[in-house]
Amino acid sequence: MSDVTGDLATVNETKGGSDAARISEVKAWLTSQFEAAGKEVPNFEYTHRSIAHLYNLATASQAKSQAASIVANDFRLKASEYRAQAARIREILESAGMAQESLPSNVVSSAQVLANVANLLNIRDTELSSFLVAMGDISLRKTGVEEKRAKAQKESNVLLDYTRKAIQRLTYLKKILAQLEDDVVPCESQMENWKTNLEVMAIKEQQYIKQYKDYERLLNRVGYSPKISHRELVEMAEHRKELEKMTKPVLDTLRSYQDLPPDKALAALAIEDKKRQFAAAEKYLEEVLQSALETSDE
Repeated sequence: MSDVTGDLATVNETKGGSDAARISEVKAWLTSQFEAAGKEVPNFEYTHRSIAHLYNLATASQAKSQAASIVANDFRLKASEYRAQAARIREILESAGMAQESLPSNVVSSAQVLANVANLLNIRDTELSSFLVAMGDISLRKTGVEEKRAKAQKESNVLLDYTRKAIQRLTYLKKILAQLEDDVVPCESQMENWKTNLEVMAIKEQQYIKQYKDYERLLNRVGYSPKISHRELVEMAEHRKELEKMTKPVLDTLRSYQDLPPDKALAALAIEDKKRQFAAAEKYLEEVLQSALETSDE
């Protein structure tokens, strides 16, 4: 305690009068609390922060203690009033010959039940009106509970319906999963077949590409050009037919000479003449073909 007093003196010298008052209050409060517990106040360092904290604790503790004291005094006063009233009622009952000792046991039991019901209903007297009001309040509370119960039952039915639908959906999904698992092996076999077919098609594709390139080189070698269209080929074929038509009389004339008498000089002249005509026809055919090719190149 001497150390505490010395620390308090040091704090009193460094702080103002308000701090000194707080320190005194804190000291008195600590002493009262520890003495009530049968212990001494422990030594600790008194600082401005600790004093402020302890002062707040002391103020709150004193306020609560004062409030508790007021409530306790009120309860004691009421208890004394209830005891006085009970004594007065006992005297009245005894003067009327209705003391508890003189009453039958069933009356005492009924009175005890009535008192228990009053306590259960939280009423202060046994008047009929108080019981009716309490019963009405219980009825209202019961109605509220029933409404809440009906609402909860409705929500429970909705949740039960959702749960039933969820179970049905889960069963359906499990069935679909089982079907998919059963289809795994056939699908894998089919995929392997498709894979084999794709490999064969890839090989065929390479072969077709090679054949295409060979045909393309062959066409280039024979002078084929992609610019030659079907229409131009048809026109060339028509020119060929015209040339054949033009050379047909010459061929017919040459065939008719085969029936002439064997005159060597005349035959030689006729042959030379036909050769010249045939050469002219071939030259004309070559010119037509060359012009067709030049037109397609342009």
